[in-house]
Amino acid sequence: MIALGGNLTGDYGSSEALLEAALARFDQAGLPVLRRSGWWRSAAWPDPSQPEYRNAVAIVETRLEPRSVLHTLFSIEAEFNRNRGERNAPRTLDLDLIAHGRRVIDSEDLILPHPRAHQRLFVMGPLAEIAPDWRHPVSGLTARALAAQASVGRDARAM
Repeated sequence: MIALGGNLTGDYGSSEALLEAALARFDQAGLPVLRRSGWWRSAAWPDPSQPEYRNAVAIVETRLEPRSVLHTLFSIEAEFNRNRGERNAPRTLDLDLIAHGRRVIDSEDLILPHPRAHQRLFVMGPLAEIAPDWRHPVSGLTARALAAQASVGRDARAM
């Protein structure tokens, strides 16, 4: 499961167009999309004067191991001129590996499930839209329940 987001348009006319182009790259990268949410919008954080974010969640199928998926996502981000620098800075594309099946990993380079996704309405809302009964591998709570109690991005709304 992959969360997509961004608030800069890059060479595209809109964040949605850029994110659609990124989604189109998933299949070629060995991450065919099985289901995806609609677009969600939320204010930039921590500086709401920055451009608004667009977010979505995609459920993909893959034979790749989690670290390979993560490196594939970094490669796709680089194709769309993602610059990693200041934390929470505006960005063209942010791809986060939220979960890889029921795997639980806690290492220096990878934590699964994603350590903060369950707190974010702009992740759990889109996930609840396409898989409301998905269960968090650690807490056992459903995406629907996690969306209801998310504490970050409470302004997130489906478009």
